[in-house]
Amino acid sequence: MRFSAQLIAATTLFATTTLQADVLVLVHGYLANAETWERSGINTVLDENGWERGGLFTRSPSGIKLLETKNKNAKNTVYVVDLPADAPVIVQSDLLSNMLDSVRQRQPGEPVIIVGHSAGGVVARMSLVRAGANNITALITIASPHSGTTRAEEAINATNESGPFGMVKSMFGGRDYDTVKRSRGLLFDLTRPRPGNMLYWLNSQKHPDIQYYSVVRLNPVGFAGDDLVPGYSQDMNNIPALQGSCSAITTPAGHSLIKQDATTLLNILQQINSDKKQ
Repeated sequence: MRFSAQLIAATTLFATTTLQADVLVLVHGYLANAETWERSGINTVLDENGWERGGLFTRSPSGIKLLETKNKNAKNTVYVVDLPADAPVIVQSDLLSNMLDSVRQRQPGEPVIIVGHSAGGVVARMSLVRAGANNITALITIASPHSGTTRAEEAINATNESGPFGMVKSMFGGRDYDTVKRSRGLLFDLTRPRPGNMLYWLNSQKHPDIQYYSVVRLNPVGFAGDDLVPGYSQDMNNIPALQGSCSAITTPAGHSLIKQDATTLLNILQQINSDKKQ
């Protein structure tokens, strides 16, 4: 359920003056939170290159709240969002849409670029399809399972508690088992597209006419993909609705965010800015 605009306005800490800055919104993935952008060192590198921290959008009992970071009238501003990482895609995407509404209210008319890591890239696409782009000009995804992953299917099978061994699994699965079991709704969303499932629907929907960039991991032996998401799935060019309209960049890394991703992002942002001037 989306919060009302009135509720957002009442619970978000807005600045008293309009900030004239391009805006970057960072969306974390599964089993992660907003801190992953800090722990990886990405936010530090962005900050050193003119993209200063603007704050954290999070949920509160009364709606969406911004925990603001005081910047120095930055030319460009970076916000991170904190989403329920084990919730189904549509739940996370509606929350993200509300947070993006708050960004627009805070910085009206400023171009917004979304960066989604892993499942966060799929969440961002769902938000774009359901709520529209408005002032969002680009989506950058990193190692996102746009065409699903067999790992999600394996996890679903591992937590299937039907049959004679179901009770044993439930009793002795442990904390990790409980986490995966709690995430089954999201995991079903990340299975490979088949008629009737979420990715099959999403990948056939009309997407906003914005710029799309896929950061695709390259494993140590030189093949696209990582241990969780195959390279084919990470490339939005393989989505029927976006076929051929995405720029793909390969980076030698595993699935997790790393500090070097900041350099990749800065290069993409420079390209977006160059395209904007043409």
